[in-house]
Amino acid sequence: MKSFLNAHRFMLFCLGVLWLKTFIVSTLIFDLTINQFLEAIVFALNPLAFLLVVFSLGLLLKAKYQRLYYFSVSILLTIILYANAVYYREFSDIITLPMLVMGGNMGDLSTSIVELVQWYDVLFFVDLMLIATLMVKQPDSLVVNRVSFKKTRSKYAVLAIVVATIVGAGQIDLGEQRSHSFNRDTAIESMGIYNFYVYDAYLHLTTRSQTVFADRDDWEMIDEHLAENNVKPNADYHGVAEGMNVVVLSMESVEAFVINETINGEEITPFLNELIEDSFYFENFYDQTGQGKTSDAEFMINNSLYPLGRGAVFHTHSDNELTPLPRALQHNGYYTASFHANDKTFYNRDIMYENLGYDHYFDIQSYEVTGENSVGWGLKDVAFMEQSMAYMEELPEPFFATMLTLTNHFPYELDEDDHFVDPYDSDSDILNRYFPTVRYTDEAIKTLFDEMKEQGLYDNTIFVLYGDHYGIAESHYSQLSEFLGYDITPDEAMKLNRVPLIIHIPGMEEEAKTIDTVSGHVDVMPTLLNLLGVSEEEHVMFGRDLLAEGRDDFAVLRNGNVVTDEVIYTKETCYDALDGTELDSTYCEKDLKRGQHELNYSDEIIYSDLIRFKR
Repeated sequence: MKSFLNAHRFMLFCLGVLWLKTFIVSTLIFDLTINQFLEAIVFALNPLAFLLVVFSLGLLLKAKYQRLYYFSVSILLTIILYANAVYYREFSDIITLPMLVMGGNMGDLSTSIVELVQWYDVLFFVDLMLIATLMVKQPDSLVVNRVSFKKTRSKYAVLAIVVATIVGAGQIDLGEQRSHSFNRDTAIESMGIYNFYVYDAYLHLTTRSQTVFADRDDWEMIDEHLAENNVKPNADYHGVAEGMNVVVLSMESVEAFVINETINGEEITPFLNELIEDSFYFENFYDQTGQGKTSDAEFMINNSLYPLGRGAVFHTHSDNELTPLPRALQHNGYYTASFHANDKTFYNRDIMYENLGYDHYFDIQSYEVTGENSVGWGLKDVAFMEQSMAYMEELPEPFFATMLTLTNHFPYELDEDDHFVDPYDSDSDILNRYFPTVRYTDEAIKTLFDEMKEQGLYDNTIFVLYGDHYGIAESHYSQLSEFLGYDITPDEAMKLNRVPLIIHIPGMEEEAKTIDTVSGHVDVMPTLLNLLGVSEEEHVMFGRDLLAEGRDDFAVLRNGNVVTDEVIYTKETCYDALDGTELDSTYCEKDLKRGQHELNYSDEIIYSDLIRFKR
């Protein structure tokens, strides 16, 4: 054994350092829950199993190639670790293989990525710099020796590969058993980050083949589930907005906690607060997006299907057969358009919008963008509203228009001259900058309403305003807790997934009310169809009319967490929704199972393109 250790010092050094780096990143950066000693042991050994396999293969190479092999492996795995560490800081998620398909968007994300990089990240690469220096100046100090199958020492390599493969495969199986939560943190705990990518590659290959092998029987089973769980829309509101124009506004990164809140004595959302008084406001409306973020919210609003857990539907399944909202309104005489001052290829929108049934897409080419009227991600929201109105007033009526704002996008940059409120004062620059950009977006929405009234479009238009996804990541919760004035416990953290949903119908101000039903993005489409008097019979929808008397309080998030009016399930723990008391898991079992079925069935519809079998 001693001779083996001496003969392979370089390999063991690279393996040991990577194991240590992996353990540190997994425990200090990822939000993992390890409660038992056995779980800790398994968690620590998981990356070692994978590393033994990879580095043992290098023993079979000639000595002159081994140094390059070990160095290359160290670089590749360090990049995987670092990329996930940076991504997790803001998105509390792991990069999946389908996300690499969206690599073309990385240029647009450059501002966000730079914001996440920290000076101490250089520590990730210290060992690589040391190895590179030694390879150039003292290569002989990096001791390597080839192991031959013809000699006894080959048993070490074979044993390492066999043992590591068995252990790794065992953890992949364990991960599959626990994957019911759809939570990648759970997967990392179960199988380790490297085995996770082996498993993710397997999923990527199998899901791509599902469309080929799907048949009508697969659809019939899901169709039965949808029929059994359907809730009859509220007849009292059926057609109250029939024939009206529709404006659906996506409010970038606006969370519910800013509504009716103040900073330094100033309202953060004065216009939205006022609008809510004359609207239907849903205060328990949850963000159900996945890795596709804004595009996922669009997908749910327009289809009432859940987004995928890996990647973005806009990228991976843009040619699927769907029963979308814009196309339904097209068939009812509406002209459909989308307004978004961004590159038309971003998130594949130019292709997906055509499939959804949009007649026209007003992208960045439709707007005049200058240094003065743009910041961060592009055209400022006020200028966006003003320029969009020039097109909207020319649209044939009735029209269905979706609008996507940009200014309140991470990392929340805004010229000081555009501040309507001062930044917050905390240790988090992100949280500090968040409030002025939210306030600016609120002012832009006021501009839209003022312009609609001035052009004579307001009275005949129904407005749907929704927050697309969260704005403040968990990494800023300690500072957010100071602002909110209470501890952010796991159940309270779950409630911070709430985003605003406002439905404003001019002429129905007397019907205005705040509704506390637990809901999410998938519920918007059936609600809007009923208000417009359009039948929902031809549509495949997991959502339920938000105004229906028979609907129950339920929302499942893309990571498998579940919320009802009675319980909250998050971080593999069940809580009382009212007081946050931890409950026995059996209290959440029924709702958790329902959430699993909903996500699984929706995934199957998308992966297998099952709507093509709908009669």
